[in-house]
Amino acid sequence: MNKRLLKRMDFVLIAAVCAVILYSLVIIGSATHSDPAGVRFVQRQGLFAVLNIAMAVFLMNFDYKMLQRYGMKLYYFNLVLLVAVMLVGHSALGAQRWIQLGPVTIQPSEFAKLIMIISLASLLEDKVGKLNTLQDLLPVAAFVGLPFILVMKQPDLGTSLVFIAIFLGMIFACGVNLKLLGGMFAAGLAILPLLWMFVLKEYQKMRIMVFLDPNVDPLGSGYHIIQSEIAIGSGMLFGKGLLGGTQSQLNFLPENHTDFIFAVVGEELGFIGAAVLLILYLVILWRGMRIAQDASDTFGMLMAVGITSMLAFHVLVNVGMTMGIMPVTGIPLPLMSYGVSSLTTNIMAVAILLNIYMKKQKLLF
Repeated sequence: MNKRLLKRMDFVLIAAVCAVILYSLVIIGSATHSDPAGVRFVQRQGLFAVLNIAMAVFLMNFDYKMLQRYGMKLYYFNLVLLVAVMLVGHSALGAQRWIQLGPVTIQPSEFAKLIMIISLASLLEDKVGKLNTLQDLLPVAAFVGLPFILVMKQPDLGTSLVFIAIFLGMIFACGVNLKLLGGMFAAGLAILPLLWMFVLKEYQKMRIMVFLDPNVDPLGSGYHIIQSEIAIGSGMLFGKGLLGGTQSQLNFLPENHTDFIFAVVGEELGFIGAAVLLILYLVILWRGMRIAQDASDTFGMLMAVGITSMLAFHVLVNVGMTMGIMPVTGIPLPLMSYGVSSLTTNIMAVAILLNIYMKKQKLLF
């Protein structure tokens, strides 16, 4: 990395992201402390964090506008990956979402989110201010709808909802007609009964019912959220200390190093520890929006909006899920939850944000 590159870095964003990753390693270590193989989770997450950061530094030497030329090719590659999951992927916890590549298990739907942002930004670049009618918007909706359906088939409702968040954020940045957007929202509400009857699976329906009342199935679908609420509530102001959480250390809290890692933060570090983490996320989202606002071109602006929308939706849903104010969807907490595919996707997304920022700084200098 040369000195000119260093001068153009967004060090506020870098510091916030590195702080969340270090925070993650500490909490993953605490959450898996009672597992004889727990240290491997920390080692693996740390190793891939270093490798991904090194890859991100390498990629920042290239102009992000190169991605624009490969927008449609990436889109088709994305579809091939998602179809491959259906054909050769392996199942776990009732879902077929993963592909085994030697010692590494990847989740293509995680990478699909970032690929969707790049390809959709490429599609929308010349449509800014031109999404005024349903005829203008339908091709864009279909563009997002195909990978959305493929992810839903895995089934992975949480990730498919991320596609909708990305789509809404990016078309809003394009200046979509708000009346048209309101009409789409109303139409979505109108078809909810049909989704409930013909699309949602039984376990997905149960998750919604449990969201409304966890005691509907306290030892089944409601168990996760009940234990999560107990963990967060018992942490109070300062928490019980690292390795001191009863729900997480005694394995009452399922998936405590992945989907419910925020509950471990709340229990062991209390309100203060949770607030620090949320402030770090707020800084990341703030920098993402500033980078979008100051981007030197429309393609960069749209990608920055898409990435920020993705991260914001993940934080909102995951934190809300652990606190019982959102349905359980299995969406990981960005840069915090254990998982190679999620970590790689988020670090690469941040690398693109930094690349967009550096391009603007280059023009200023």
